Amino acid sequence: MNEENLIKYYNKFNEDKRLKTHHGRVEYMTAMKYIEKFLKKYDNPSILDIGAGCGAYSIPLSEKANITALELVKHNLKVIEKKDSLKRVKLVLGNATNLSRFKDNSFDIVLLFGPMYHLISMDDKLKALIEAKRVLKENGLIFISYCMNEYAVITHGFKDGFIMGEMNKLDKHFKIISNEDDLYSYVRLEDINYLKKKSNLKRVKIVSQDGPTEYLKKEINSMSNDEFNIYLRYHYSICERKELLGSSRHVLDILKKQLR
Repeated sequence: MNEENLIKYYNKFNEDKRLKTHHGRVEYMTAMKYIEKFLKKYDNPSILDIGAGCGAYSIPLSEKANITALELVKHNLKVIEKKDSLKRVKLVLGNATNLSRFKDNSFDIVLLFGPMYHLISMDDKLKALIEAKRVLKENGLIFISYCMNEYAVITHGFKDGFIMGEMNKLDKHFKIISNEDDLYSYVRLEDINYLKKKSNLKRVKIVSQDGPTEYLKKEINSMSNDEFNIYLRYHYSICERKELLGSSRHVLDILKKQLR
């Protein structure tokens, strides 16, 4: 993982603002819908939010659970600290591949919403997932967000017109080849299934986190609130359809740590 590039990027990029647009809210609200659904099964739950950003998830969830926010970028932690007026969120500077400061079996839920598309190699992704599993209690849940390969090829390559200049970044099967100094990496369903199998976790659910939303970004951002609410109803009616998973921008994978 190129930590230096990531820190520079997120010191400038307003991640908090992105999730407040109509199109960003679809991704966010879908994740929260499933987190809150499963959170109800735990008494006095504890959550580790790895790659917490500016606290989009940590702060609202702190009303319902004991939250620890682990973040690579100091600036983002300061944003959380400023927004968290009741000081409910425990802040930790660190990265996803090294959770040694946390004991085994410490959390009911672990969120991995940024690291799995910023970690480039499959080895690093697996390392982060195994660390998340280690700190998870038995029967706990890991929520993972992935960036999907086909979305990037279709939008950046074909829709935005960069395909001719970017062919050297694609293999013969149109899989994106990410370099170690890139900010993002992209996966297909077979990659997600590989990580699940190698980490020996059970899948609870996998959903298209934003469905076709990113392809309709301009139209969705210009919708009235009434139109947007109808779109949300449509989105939730189709987000669990398996055929949509590959071409969504983000896929949400929910995995369970089973009793041995």
